[in-house]
Parts: sequence; C-alpha cells; structure tokens
Amino acid sequence: MTYQDVRAKARETIGPHCSVCPECNGVACKGKIPGPGGKGTGLGFIRNYQDLKKIRLVMDTVYASSAISTKTTLFGREFALPVFAAPVGAVGLHYSEAHTDLSYSAAVLEGCKAAGSAAFTGDGVKDEVYNGTIDAIKAIGGHGVPTIKPWSLAEVMLKARKAEAAGAFAFAMDIDAAGLVVLAMQGKPVSPMPVAMLREIIQSVSIPFILKGVMTPAGALKALEAGAKGIVVSNHGGRVLDETPSTIEVLPSIVEAVAGRMTVLIDGGFRTGLDVFKALALGADGVLIGRPFTWSVYGGGAEGVRLYLDKVRAELSEAMLMTGATSLADIDKNRIC
Repeated sequence: MTYQDVRAKARETIGPHCSVCPECNGVACKGKIPGPGGKGTGLGFIRNYQDLKKIRLVMDTVYASSAISTKTTLFGREFALPVFAAPVGAVGLHYSEAHTDLSYSAAVLEGCKAAGSAAFTGDGVKDEVYNGTIDAIKAIGGHGVPTIKPWSLAEVMLKARKAEAAGAFAFAMDIDAAGLVVLAMQGKPVSPMPVAMLREIIQSVSIPFILKGVMTPAGALKALEAGAKGIVVSNHGGRVLDETPSTIEVLPSIVEAVAGRMTVLIDGGFRTGLDVFKALALGADGVLIGRPFTWSVYGGGAEGVRLYLDKVRAELSEAMLMTGATSLADIDKNRIC
C-alpha cells in the first residue's frame, strides 16, 4: 500500500461530505457542517491554509553536511517528528459510518505510535467514546493525549483523573469547542472556562495539561496563569467562529508572550512537512494535524496513518536538508521569508 492508494481508497469510503480534494484547502467544503468544512463562509479554515502558503523557505546548501534529525521530546517522551494527530470526533456524522469514534481513535493511536508520533484523541456526548479511547491509550502504555471537551467542572475533573489513571503522558482540553452548538443540541452543553476553574482541573491531577484553542497572547498568558504546561494555537479548524485570523498569523505574538515558559503547539491548515517547517521557524514546538488523518484512516486504517506520517517526516527532512538545518533547533526565522 502507498499513500496514494490510501487516498484513492478513502474517496470510496469517506462519505458524501468530504471529497479528499487534491488540495485540502477548505474551498470545496466551505460551510459544510456536518462535514469537514469551516463554519459559515469557511474563511477561518481557508485562511489557515492560504496563509501558510504565503511563507517561503530560504534555500541554502552551502554548508558542511551532517546527519539530519527530526526527533523531538514532549513532556519527557521522545518522538520521531514534531507532528501529532489532532483530536477528531463524531466521524460517523461528519464523514461516514465506515468508522465509529472508537475505531477511528484506535487506528490513529496505533498508526501514530508505529510512526514515532502520538495522537490527541477526541471526546463525545456519549460516555463510551471517552472511556473507549482511555482504554485504548492504556493498552499502548499511555501513548496518547486524551482531549476533553469543556463540559461541567465535575465531569472534566472526573475525565482528567481517568486520563491520569490510564497512564497518559498528558491530557488536554479543546476549550475552543465551547462554540460547538451541536453538542448543546444533543443535551450536553459546553462553555468557556475561567482561569480559576482551569487551575482547579489542572491541580486535580499530576500529569501535564495542554489547553487547545488559544488565539491571542492574552489567552496564552491566562493558560500559563492557570498552570497549563502547553497550549495549542488553534481556531478549531475554522469550525466554531467564522472570519477568524489564521493560526500561523497569530503564532509569533503568542510565542513572544510566553517566552519559553510553556510548550507551544499549533494546528490549522497543516498538510506537509514544509508546512511544519514554517511553524517551527516561527517558534512553535510542534504541530497538530487533523483532516488528513481522517482520510488516512478511512483509506488505510492504522497503516494509512503511518504512511501519512512517514510522508510528512520525509518532507520535513528534505526541507531541513535544503535549508541547512540539521536539527529542529536549527530551524529559525532566518530560514523562511
């Protein structure tokens, strides 16, 4: 099986909403929810993708050659590349019933681990969604990041303790999911959370906490105040608020604000190893990718996930070779324009 085989198979199985476009740029699916599109005009999703393409890499091959390493660490664990699967939920609704949330998460967790990466797993209205992914993470030695929706304080704390008990090396909250009105329609409302409430959740367990959905320096500083060890610069793939800035646009100011005091990850429109290179050059410690993992699972299961990550790693390595960066620490603003 090749990655192209995976994409071809995905077109047969992924359902009516996603066409596995040659460019996953948000244009063909704008406003398609259910489906993979951005909310309303789709500009949040589209800008994420387009703004990444405005950044160019500076080629330089006049240097003493040495081995290239894409290795990184996240909260004490070493990974083959600084790329992780973003949490994706309700796949049966947004893609097709060829996969459930549980089968999707199992495939992503297995494929990411095989490729030297890790997956952030999703949460859902039904308890079995979260509980099932927790069991899957426990079964592979805690090699995953359970991601909890901003439910009630009591429920979030209960789920955080389950993540800790499963041996997960970190847990996360996609606080940007506060805009998912479909959850309230299903009788499970979500809402924003203040610093004090986040601090109470964070202090209830010993494993690192990552807050996903930060789009401003002020938001990053509030996450830091609450005790978060990391953030994900994210607008939820443009799916919760129309006409937002792109994530890559706001990244530099957020990196400057936290000044190395916490891990900064980013998602939104990332597709290739070259895209990952650009985020690292602007100060991110790593990248989460969402939509491409859906067609990787629908087209090839865990093997499709591994093939996709192998492709991204090869692209990142090639970008490093052609810009004179032999380690991730070498990737800085001087290598982009």
